[in-house]
Amino acid sequence: MNAKDNEIKKMVRDGYAKVALKGSSCCSGSSCCGGSSTAKKVSKKIGYSDQEMDTVPEGANLGLGCGNPVAIASLKEGEVVLDLGSGAGFDTFLASQKVGKSGWVIGVDMTPEMLDRARANARKGGYKNVEFRQGEIEKLPVEDGSIDVIISNCVINLSPDKKAVFKEAFRVLKPGGRLMVSDLVLLKDLPGEIKRSVEAYVGCISGAIMKDDYLNFIKAADFQQVNVIGQSSYPVDAMFAGLSGAENVVASIKVSAKKPDGRE
Repeated sequence: MNAKDNEIKKMVRDGYAKVALKGSSCCSGSSCCGGSSTAKKVSKKIGYSDQEMDTVPEGANLGLGCGNPVAIASLKEGEVVLDLGSGAGFDTFLASQKVGKSGWVIGVDMTPEMLDRARANARKGGYKNVEFRQGEIEKLPVEDGSIDVIISNCVINLSPDKKAVFKEAFRVLKPGGRLMVSDLVLLKDLPGEIKRSVEAYVGCISGAIMKDDYLNFIKAADFQQVNVIGQSSYPVDAMFAGLSGAENVVASIKVSAKKPDGRE
């Protein structure tokens, strides 16, 4: 990893450490992750139900997502699930309810402060089928072929090496395993002012890449059945008041893919 990539990782880690300690989203004023809206309002807008939000411990939902990957994952009882960039545990806890007592959910995050918050939330909620591991999504602390389903919510776009993320995802999935992610992608180039913004990077925007490039990274990792099963525009122009050329630049997409099971 080069110096620039390391700098980006430090920037993201520091930004999310502040979020974890603050207990609110990375937004300050009207910039990222839904502006001044509450976490609950943001989450409802991107696909979470009131019931889902009410079943997790208070403080688990920080309003940092851009979609609801658990809703598209079709999780089954007994499955082993991996949540990439698990944050304070919101999606991890929702997944744990889907897989039941016979299942297991692993959350991976690189930010110690987020892990502390997630583990505290797990204790508070009495979750027995969840664990949180410190690590980077480009080098997962997970065994080969041990995961049934990978979920991720607005995290992979933060990585400076998305190609490595999808290769790692492929490695840890069992044959026939599924990848279900919600993420931000570009429909055209970002205005330079947004691209240079540290706050925008931590807010999941300036790390985004072109939609076709994102999908091609998934295919290059040997995933099959790569499908965009949902797409909506992301209101970047509303977040950067007075910035021209930001309309219809960023989209929130839901993507599914599958690791071949060897019989295909």
